[in-house]
Amino acid sequence: MFMKTWLLVQEFLFDLKNQKTRAFLTTFAVAWGTFSVVMLLAFGEGLALQMQKGLLANGDNIIRIYGGNSSIDYKGLPKGRSIRLHPEDAKLLLDTNPDIDMASPAYGRRLAAEYNGKSTTSGYTVGVNPGFEDMRRMYPLAGGRFLNEIDVEHKRRVAFLGAKIAEQLFGDEDPVGKDFKLENFTFRIVGTMAEKFQNNMSNGPDDRRIVIPHTTFNSIWPRRSVWYIALRPRISNLHMSVRQRAMEILGAKYRFDPKDDRALYFNDSVENAATTRKIFDGIQIFLGAVGGMTLFIAGVGIANIMYVVVKERTREIGIKRAIGARRRHIVSQFMLESILLTGVGGFFGLGFALTIISLFKLIPTEGNGALEMIGTPTFSPGIAFFTLATLVSIGLFAGIYPARRASRIEPVEALRYE
Repeated sequence: MFMKTWLLVQEFLFDLKNQKTRAFLTTFAVAWGTFSVVMLLAFGEGLALQMQKGLLANGDNIIRIYGGNSSIDYKGLPKGRSIRLHPEDAKLLLDTNPDIDMASPAYGRRLAAEYNGKSTTSGYTVGVNPGFEDMRRMYPLAGGRFLNEIDVEHKRRVAFLGAKIAEQLFGDEDPVGKDFKLENFTFRIVGTMAEKFQNNMSNGPDDRRIVIPHTTFNSIWPRRSVWYIALRPRISNLHMSVRQRAMEILGAKYRFDPKDDRALYFNDSVENAATTRKIFDGIQIFLGAVGGMTLFIAGVGIANIMYVVVKERTREIGIKRAIGARRRHIVSQFMLESILLTGVGGFFGLGFALTIISLFKLIPTEGNGALEMIGTPTFSPGIAFFTLATLVSIGLFAGIYPARRASRIEPVEALRYE
């Protein structure tokens, strides 16, 4: 078997020598088509991963619940009632639903900040509990920390700053341990947030946030209702059941119909991420189709060269048929040559694409607005499988018709051919 295959490979190499220009152009077309497919899909994959990263930075599998207005009459109460959530609702939901891993109330207000009477700025200040660190991926730099339970319990005037607002207030100084003014109230900084990419936000990015305990926020700027309640399901797949259970629990407390979809508004990052993934899957299909058409044109070139080879080797085919070669032997010979031609072009195209992808990964993304937004091209197993399947399909397509034509040549007619 090995010897037969080797002989077929030798015949393939001999044909390439006789058709150098045509073989080179055809191989180049396959290589370019392969390069196009891989680069298009790699950029699409990189963009999808970057968008997903940006979404997670705004909420790692969390559900934000906002108050709304009832739209259904319920137990004698009219519709149109304003439903406002309170800070204790976070603990109520956490205690009554084992499928919830974390919960936090969130107050919000834009406040002026001042340091040492010199630097001033403003940032959106949020009052939350310690679970916000993981839910919003607000991780501190070394030497600092996020809020803790003691801060909340004792209503401490401590703050955690986003990277940008810390830079505006303190410049090159280390903010941790220093005091600053927040609307004339003195707060001590316990940590600053590590920089992160964020493409989805509400009232500004997290790197311009000032985070304080929700109990401290409410004691200084009293308000009964919260901005929203943040929940994180124990398992992301439970997000819909958590939402339904929240409607039942809060519906019983605030007396609205649990089926009233306007009483509360949900911003579900699990659902948002799934929608985004579907959008980018559609983009990947489109990019794959564009690249696949480029490869298809290269396949037409391979079919053309294989027809020429069949014509030039008509007498050879006739001799083989005359001494007992079966049609399947002739078909397998030309099919193998077509696949080898496709494989050679695909190998060089893939190698070039992987080289370019590797070079892109060497470019730093921090401070590069374009790369921070579109990400870096990423070669995944899915791209490898699609490229391989496309190349094999093109090779079979390009070889099947010339091979069948060669196998149908009658030995007598072939031996008369000049």
